[in-house]
Amino acid sequence: MRIGKILLLALLVVGFNACKETKEEKKEIVQIEAPVPDPMEFGFNLNDYIVVKDTVRNGDSFGKILEKNNIGYGTVFNIVEQTKDTFDISKIVAGKPYTLLCTKGDSLQRPECFIYQPNSIDYVVIKFKDSINAYKESKPVKIVQKEVSGIITSSLSGALDDAGLSQRLAFDMSDIYAWTIDFFRLQKGDQFKLIYTEKYINDTTFVGIDRIHAAYFKHNNEPFYAFEFETDSVKQIVDYYDENAKNLRRAFLKAPVVFKNVRISSRYNLRRRIKLYGNRIRAHKGTDFAAPRGTPIISTANGVVVESARRGGNGNYVKVKHNSTYTTQYLHMNKRKAKVGDFVKQGDVIGWVGMTGNTSGPHVCYRFWKNGKQVDPFKQKLPDADPIDDKLKIAYLKHIEPLKVQIDSIKIQPPKPAEEELTQQAVTALK
Repeated sequence: MRIGKILLLALLVVGFNACKETKEEKKEIVQIEAPVPDPMEFGFNLNDYIVVKDTVRNGDSFGKILEKNNIGYGTVFNIVEQTKDTFDISKIVAGKPYTLLCTKGDSLQRPECFIYQPNSIDYVVIKFKDSINAYKESKPVKIVQKEVSGIITSSLSGALDDAGLSQRLAFDMSDIYAWTIDFFRLQKGDQFKLIYTEKYINDTTFVGIDRIHAAYFKHNNEPFYAFEFETDSVKQIVDYYDENAKNLRRAFLKAPVVFKNVRISSRYNLRRRIKLYGNRIRAHKGTDFAAPRGTPIISTANGVVVESARRGGNGNYVKVKHNSTYTTQYLHMNKRKAKVGDFVKQGDVIGWVGMTGNTSGPHVCYRFWKNGKQVDPFKQKLPDADPIDDKLKIAYLKHIEPLKVQIDSIKIQPPKPAEEELTQQAVTALK
């Protein structure tokens, strides 16, 4: 009986699709004229020129591009000399677009203007028809506020993928909560809500995430709020604080590498057994973060580099003394950047992930000392960062009041059921 019901369901689905296809085949084809592109771009009326759009190719240089378009070497030299204070032409990068505006009526189609786009928003204009000058401009950007929510089923990246959202949000969240949530140990059922802004040009072309203004993350049934606030308008210092104006940062980051493409492959373990050594106990006094070779390694706190060397099983490593209590060490680097005596700030790149020393794969072994003893950093109560100034606290609480109401009103969107789950639900409904 049940098999009959399942077959009936399958026939209904096939029949529905067949009817749908038949109806679609009978539809008339309607031709729609494509909209005429706006002739204004980069501040020029493109109808006044012969326009050449291309991409910088491997081996191209500013000089080669202009010489291929009938601009002599002498003129190229003058352009480079007279515009070097505005734009260094050696910085043009393969894969980036450029535009040449050429004079109409010129049989050689010689350009009189070169426009280079280092990204989707900014561009550099170099004009050289009568006189030579260069300037930098940006396309008008529209900022649009968005809201999003989700539930973790496997990972934060997976939850964002399910919602069709940019992975940039995962990286931004991991930065905001780097000191309060261990993103390597998220739990199934953890929830998040965000208020953020996106950037658009010409009202329709998406050009990236702007920034997160407010966030809510429920981890292990504990809520964590985060609100953006500018504490210094002159220096444009922005940080994130919770609903009680407490700084979310700590004096130490939880990881010496950014969240992208990184996982903890081995934790601090004084009773670890290794097959390679006859299954004997060999203490592991560090935390291994597996990451692709070349991934930047960052200092987890401010401090002074006291060692930078290559030695034995450690391979290339850097050791940073933060104060009289804390010291950190970063092993197996492919290459070191920081030198002995350098003062490094939290988040500064001090080297790159490699496989030097005793290691079976690319990773950084992160070691942590407290009062001269190696400890597990994940089990330490680390000091907080500086709190918000009392003079700004009232302004901050007033600033977040509407944001908290807004983020609390966002409903958590449940994850979409997998295709096999939908099929099972349909079968169950017929039983």
